[in-house]
Formats: sequence, C-alpha cells, structure tokens
Amino acid sequence: MEFRIRPYRPSDFEVLFQIDRACFPPGISYPRSELRHFIRQRGSCTWVADAGDETIGFLIACLEPENAVHLVTIDVVASWRRKGIGGALMDVAEEWARQQRALLIYLETAEDNLAAHEFYKARRYSKVEKVDHYYSNGAAAWVMAKSLRIS
Repeated sequence: MEFRIRPYRPSDFEVLFQIDRACFPPGISYPRSELRHFIRQRGSCTWVADAGDETIGFLIACLEPENAVHLVTIDVVASWRRKGIGGALMDVAEEWARQQRALLIYLETAEDNLAAHEFYKARRYSKVEKVDHYYSNGAAAWVMAKSLRIS
C-alpha cells in the first residue's frame, strides 16, 4: 500500500502519542506533555505519514540557534518499518532543514538501538558524542549528526 507525508494537524495528537508509546519503551517514549511541547514549540515542524486512513508514522524537527535542526523523534509503526516510511520522513525533514538554511541536522538515539544506528549511518549521519544517562530510564544515547553544507 502506498503512503503519503503531510503536515501535522492538532487532531493527530492522540494517535501520535499512542504511536510513540508503541515505538519506544517507558523512559524513552515521551510523556504526553513533553510530546505536545515539542510539537507546539516555536520553530518546530511535524510531519505525519498516512496509508489510507491509518497514521503509520511521524517526525518532529525543531529549528535551533546556530543554524541547526534537531530531529526530536521519528516514529514508524512496527508493521510499516523497512518500507520506506522512515526514509521519506527524513527526506522531508532534511529538505525543510535546508530551506531553513540549517548547516547541521542532529538527533539522539539509544545506545542499544543498533537498527537505528545503521539507518542513520546509511543516511550519512555520524556518531558525535555518547551521552550517558540521557533517557529518564537511565539509558545512554548517541548524538548523531549530518552536515547540510552544500559541497
């Protein structure tokens, strides 16, 4: 089945919250208030992936000072993984970052999430720094970044 990427609508919030809870364990998934904060934050943009009437993923990005974009989260429903949804969401976010004239895009991913490490590495992200106790459950994370400078 085909999917489409579209801008976030406030009516999407509850579904996105449930997807985040399904994608990540407690301590890594966001509490409702924090997810809402990231979506509403000034300079933030959220995209939603739909297949038919089903929401199958989303990505939140936030423009930060110093010409950087922070990818807050990328979530894809388990049954839809490895079907191009994550890559399509990343493409949209990276293009938006370029339109914002960002020079760098970065994210954090759990130290033990090796599938995510490989996904980002294939997209030319590099591990920059390990952050111990990054998540509220005590897990460490890797900061991974990609230069958006035109070569």
